[in-house]
Amino acid sequence: MTIENTESQMRKGLLELCILGIIRKEKEAYPSDIAEQLKLAKLVVLEGTLYPLLTRLKNAGMLDYRWEESPSGPPRKYYSLTGEGLKFYTQLRNSWEELSTSVHHLTNTI
Repeated sequence: MTIENTESQMRKGLLELCILGIIRKEKEAYPSDIAEQLKLAKLVVLEGTLYPLLTRLKNAGMLDYRWEESPSGPPRKYYSLTGEGLKFYTQLRNSWEELSTSVHHLTNTI
């Protein structure tokens, strides 16, 4: 057991919440922009992780997408939350708040 493995597992568990949060905040988002925001927040995620997760969320009815022509390459897929996705995000956010409060309470040494 290493700290790196444990940290990695904690990050993976929060990826859906963070990705949905980014899309909610931006109204719609291009995958490379999502990856950049995750990177800036020190939640680095590989494209091999991000794209399957976006597809899974889309197939579950949480996300929708639209294509936009790009002047410098292939068309771009922009993701947005569906009504069900917004509801799911809100539930995840509430669960995170409760969990975060509990962990803080249990681990606060002061």
